[in-house]
Amino acid sequence: MIDIITLIPNSFYSSFLISIAVAIIGSLIVINKSSFIAGSIAHGSFGGIGLAIYFALPILLMTSIFAVFLALILSYISLKIPHRSDAIIGAVWAVGMSIGILFSELTPGYNAGLISYLFGSILTVSNEDVYMMIGVDTFLIIFISILYNQILLVSYDKEFAKVRGLSVGFLYTLFLVLISLTVVMSVRAIGLILIIAMFTMPPFIAEKFTKTLKGMMFLSGILSAIFMISGIFISFYFDISATATIILVATVFFFLSLFKK
Repeated sequence: MIDIITLIPNSFYSSFLISIAVAIIGSLIVINKSSFIAGSIAHGSFGGIGLAIYFALPILLMTSIFAVFLALILSYISLKIPHRSDAIIGAVWAVGMSIGILFSELTPGYNAGLISYLFGSILTVSNEDVYMMIGVDTFLIIFISILYNQILLVSYDKEFAKVRGLSVGFLYTLFLVLISLTVVMSVRAIGLILIIAMFTMPPFIAEKFTKTLKGMMFLSGILSAIFMISGIFISFYFDISATATIILVATVFFFLSLFKK
């Protein structure tokens, strides 16, 4: 165990930091049934990666800007054109990916790092990634601590929240922006393709064993950490992909939880 921790410390730091994000944002994605729109932001943000590589810009910064831009577009669409939002969300998903593919192909040379952004490589997480995770997690904790009651009300009864005078549109937009930042902070570790699986399975399992949102967040954070650490150990000893192993570990428990009535 000591050898593993000495060899790949950032993977363990990122596991716990991502688990905090899963606990907060993942739980809100599940109870708000926002997996599709979160998936659109995650996959669409590949456009930011492609642009960053083509123009030789900082990848995390460019991807953050692009992802937040997508979140604002999707928020407007969901609030103003709800009856057609599913089709437009799917289009944003595809357009973002297409932009990323196009600009990565136009970039001279071979960009081996693109694979890690698509499928994740938690064993190669950099200090810069860890610092961003700390920053985003801090913001998430402040967000949920201050706005917990409002978020709870909006998540379960938007109409009543409007009657109470809450700014539902603002809170929803802020929620999507936080999803976008969470996606960017996790992209190196988990990858765009697998992010939504990681952010929905632990909260889905936790929801079956808890009765409150706070309990769901707490348990999903613990489960996420267990899945990620277990996946890292298994991948290390069997020399297989860590991210894929983490998702498969989570999937096993996900299907086992389906038997819970």
